[in-house]
Amino acid sequence: MAASNTLVDGDRLWQDIMALADITEPGKPYTRRSFTPRFLAGRAYLIEQFKAAGLEVRIDTAGNLIGRRTGAKPHAKTIMMGSHSDTVPSGGRFDGIAGVVAALEVARALCDAGIELQHNLEVVDFLAEEPSEYGLSCVGSRGMSGQLTNAMLDFTGPQDERLGDALIRVGGNPAKLTEAVRKDIAAYLELHIEQGPVLEQSKTDLGLVTGIVGITRLEIAFQGAADHAGTTPMHMRRDALYAAAQAVTAIREQAEALASEPDGYFVATVGILTLEPGGANVVPEQAKVIVDIRTGKREKTLRFLESIDAATQDAASKASVERSSFKTLSDTMPMDCDLGLLDDLAKSADALGHSHLQLASGAGHDAAFIGQLAPAAMVFVPCLGGRSHTPEEWTEKHDIAAGAAAMFAAVRRFDERTPVTNQTHNSI
Repeated sequence: MAASNTLVDGDRLWQDIMALADITEPGKPYTRRSFTPRFLAGRAYLIEQFKAAGLEVRIDTAGNLIGRRTGAKPHAKTIMMGSHSDTVPSGGRFDGIAGVVAALEVARALCDAGIELQHNLEVVDFLAEEPSEYGLSCVGSRGMSGQLTNAMLDFTGPQDERLGDALIRVGGNPAKLTEAVRKDIAAYLELHIEQGPVLEQSKTDLGLVTGIVGITRLEIAFQGAADHAGTTPMHMRRDALYAAAQAVTAIREQAEALASEPDGYFVATVGILTLEPGGANVVPEQAKVIVDIRTGKREKTLRFLESIDAATQDAASKASVERSSFKTLSDTMPMDCDLGLLDDLAKSADALGHSHLQLASGAGHDAAFIGQLAPAAMVFVPCLGGRSHTPEEWTEKHDIAAGAAAMFAAVRRFDERTPVTNQTHNSI
């Protein structure tokens, strides 16, 4: 349904999304990996648009691009909106980008209409929401929420560059990360494509997100011995892959058991399995498994980890190998979206004539980190076939405009209903 009774400009919003889509790695549509020259080119475009919208622009010490519009009471807290402009390899034109541009369009629409909020307003392009080449996702929102650790800054990527050094390259300052931590956020709103089929199949305009899963990534490694595949008897082998295969089976079985319980979403995926030395005629000496665990119930993650800890120790013993690693690579808490902001979005959608339903997010978002600092909520818009992280990712212009219109109205509702309180952190 086309947006009505709104001041947002769907054509202007669409033009920005398509302009960013053109900033891509040659032959790899649509790719702007964080920390790369293409990513910086995309940010240069956004900086131009932020400034043209009258926003005061800066990059904080965690590498987040921020455009600020001062409210009628400059010492008030800040209403924040945003998402991310980086992509997965050959990802898509809308994942993250639609949220940044929709937030920018809300700021522009307020300016065009001469509407002055009581609160300050910020539009944020969070750094590296997608898993980066340094083995970490949500780098910027981790930094803003005080969860980007020194150990994470030592993660290495291409040419063994430290994440901390890469952060400097994009305008951050790892030596002053505490300056990025915010205590002045009054509310956070984020628009995103659904990355699933529910809205399209139900012919619903907007999804109001009730919560975001917590994501835990686990590394499990086994150390055996490399031997000749033809001359080593089966009972004398120390086959690391044999242990890893048992681990994968245990992960699937335990995940299915937890998913079948009625009290909350749970999935676990083995997305990476690496072997060394990797010869067809060599018994694997080393095997490493990376597990992605997602749930809305923290206690389910803890139960899963306890079960897999025991299962992998048993697998190592059965295969006569050592379990050389069982460690958490990253860990984020599940987040419930704020009921007051969801009500603002629902009333705004109703006033605009947009249908809506509530649903949970099985994907991670920057909102999961910012929601630990302040009330937060998300609005989903439909995407074709529920597809995302692919060049075929597609969302209609009028759907994004509808989401932006609901955001615009919700920002005004929140600003009007919320008493102004002074900030406790100077964000500029």
